[in-house]
Amino acid sequence: MRLYALILLLACPGFAELTSAVNTGLTRKAPNVLFILADDLGYSDLGCYGGEIDTPHLDGLAEGGLRFTDFYNSGRCWPSRAALLTGYHAQQIKRDKLPGLESDIRSKRPVWAPLLPHILQPAGYRSYLSGKFHIDGTAPEGGFDRSFSLDKNISYFSGKRILLDGRETDRYDKGGIYATTAVADFAIDCLQEHAEQYTNRPFFQYVAFTAPHFPLQALPEDIAKYRDRYIEGWDVLRRERYLRQLKMGLLQTKLSPIERDLGPPYYFPDDLDILGPKELRYPLGWDRLTEEQRHFQATKMAIHAAMVDRMDQEIGRIIDQLKNMGAFENTLIFFASDNGASSEIMVRGEGHDPEAAMGSRDTYLCLGPGFSSLSNTPFRRHKTWVHEGGISTPLIVHWPAGVKARNQIRRTPGHFIDIVPTILELAGIEKPAEWQGVPIPEAPGRSIVPAFTGEMEEPHPNLWWLHDGHRALRYKNWKIVSPKGEPWKLYNIKTDRSEQHDLAPSMPTLFEELTARWQKQTQDFIELVRRSEILPRAN
Repeated sequence: MRLYALILLLACPGFAELTSAVNTGLTRKAPNVLFILADDLGYSDLGCYGGEIDTPHLDGLAEGGLRFTDFYNSGRCWPSRAALLTGYHAQQIKRDKLPGLESDIRSKRPVWAPLLPHILQPAGYRSYLSGKFHIDGTAPEGGFDRSFSLDKNISYFSGKRILLDGRETDRYDKGGIYATTAVADFAIDCLQEHAEQYTNRPFFQYVAFTAPHFPLQALPEDIAKYRDRYIEGWDVLRRERYLRQLKMGLLQTKLSPIERDLGPPYYFPDDLDILGPKELRYPLGWDRLTEEQRHFQATKMAIHAAMVDRMDQEIGRIIDQLKNMGAFENTLIFFASDNGASSEIMVRGEGHDPEAAMGSRDTYLCLGPGFSSLSNTPFRRHKTWVHEGGISTPLIVHWPAGVKARNQIRRTPGHFIDIVPTILELAGIEKPAEWQGVPIPEAPGRSIVPAFTGEMEEPHPNLWWLHDGHRALRYKNWKIVSPKGEPWKLYNIKTDRSEQHDLAPSMPTLFEELTARWQKQTQDFIELVRRSEILPRAN
């Protein structure tokens, strides 16, 4: 696989320009890496992916680099983060469930699955985390030199239960905090410290925003900007986003219809009672809503938009810091989302006060299935499902010193498991054969470096999903998908990425091949976990 990638890359006309910025070992030219991760952001929420939300800084990165159309996450917070930082599917390292095994969000990785910062460390990299960690252990145990973790925080306006360098601190518990700004503040502090003390070393900066994950809470001035923007409703606005996507050349599929009878993945009737009759369990046609329901739903989407807008503003501040310290040109920047937009509806944290201003600290609101369908345009379903709406992410790649392509689209399929091998290749780092004396198994990810100069021709061998009983596999342009407890269906993902036309009855041989592929992959993972049971756990 690595030999094929090298041959393909050598044939690309931009190879000389790309390799001029790729060096091995500890040098000034080794690329810095900034990975920015959003939480519960829909595929179409960014302006450069068809959305109406103002995201000028992310749009600017897309204009100066690449947008991937067929990139995937793992459909949920913690599996995606495990895949992103290890290069393995979460199920391989006991961070999500497999049939017949005890593995889930509370499980610890095997010792042979170190996080990316540990692998970068011997090459001189300093690693910084700001935001949501959501992996077993603490960020310092995962190799991060500095960290600010919001995993246990329950409100965007609260500074409680924040971990600073792995330890709980009351430094931010004095009021006046807004989580998205605080995440950017710490990232900027780390970059400033790096520029002052470690100027001869490259860095890996992981900025994992909690926005726009529920609770929907935003600054009043940001909400005001979108106050009346969504009153037309999800049906009309979804069509508008889709038409912009077509005009941009992002997609070659039809717009999927909203599934009117599909509510949140988990049903909490008591919470719906707390939220009152203006909340909706199902995404009904907008014309069926009362005026009060329309205003309530539109305001929720306005808060979601405000949270995305604020995140983009804070990303702009981080970019300014990179420029001020002279690191922007040689910083490889990625932007993605950990899953699709969420249709969940619940009340958690400090509860919900229906008399408080929507989006304030005293409210606990979720986007719900109506406007989640807008955010995931043009795809079906939402976070937790493994239909395209749950697992598709925007992926922006920007690196002026190494990627000469500007404002180009890449349709190469890829997955979060591909990020680690991509970064290691560009940093000139060979992944170790063992870790703490334990052999490291072959990882399923592959480097997407060849896609930086053109489309990759070899199909990805391991686009596989299993979460919460939902199953899927994509091979070349074919995808099989099965919601929990339902039969498999087969789609041509190139022409029908909205997953509308089941081809299983008319293509039985291909259908059987793909289901067998999924089953073999699953069984291989089960055997790997069983072999790992006799080994020590990662810290």
